[in-house]
Amino acid sequence: MASSVTSSLQISNLKTTVFGEQNKLRVSTLTARNVGFRKMTTECKESRIGKQPIEVPSNVTIKLEGQDIRVKGPLGELGLTYPREVIVETQESGALRVRKAVETRRANQMHGLFRTLTDNLVVGVSKGFEKKLQLVGVGYRATVEGKEIVLNLGFSHPVKMTIPDGLKVKVEDNTRITISGYDKSDIGQFAASIRRWRPPEPYKGKGIKYADEIIRRKEGKAGKKK
Repeated sequence: MASSVTSSLQISNLKTTVFGEQNKLRVSTLTARNVGFRKMTTECKESRIGKQPIEVPSNVTIKLEGQDIRVKGPLGELGLTYPREVIVETQESGALRVRKAVETRRANQMHGLFRTLTDNLVVGVSKGFEKKLQLVGVGYRATVEGKEIVLNLGFSHPVKMTIPDGLKVKVEDNTRITISGYDKSDIGQFAASIRRWRPPEPYKGKGIKYADEIIRRKEGKAGKKK
């Protein structure tokens, strides 16, 4: 009992020491008007690419179901699923418009990206895309045999690659490869897989390069000066 009384007295003395005037301590207080809060707002700028409408040709049909879109044209049919940050709408003129559903930084990033992906769908099924490669090197050549492309790149054996469905491959002069189709993603992926077998080296430029690719050349080792 005595111990409990002592502990309670110690606690009461501590409180009075800190907050009271038993030991002549001065407690300073702040009024509410001296405390200020600053509201921080995040402003997301409108994407210059995302706000542009997408013109739909007369030979292309659009089907919207929630966050899914199906685009059908003379060359094929493609689909895309949108994230919840963006939505796509059809305007009275028939054009497509991709806009943000919320005002966040991620929504601003997705806005321009999915506007470009949607435009690729429309252009792909109506006009198509193509990617060109070029073989540089003595003895490097390519041929198309049925559903395969055969590459001779200086290995002990030829490299055979199966052409994916929906893509067409044409070879001119045994060194120029043209990949065409309606899915831009598949075209770029297959072209990159071909280039990966012999990336162009920086000294003589030998290898497989894109037709519009610029190879930064390096100077070879110079011999000893006499």
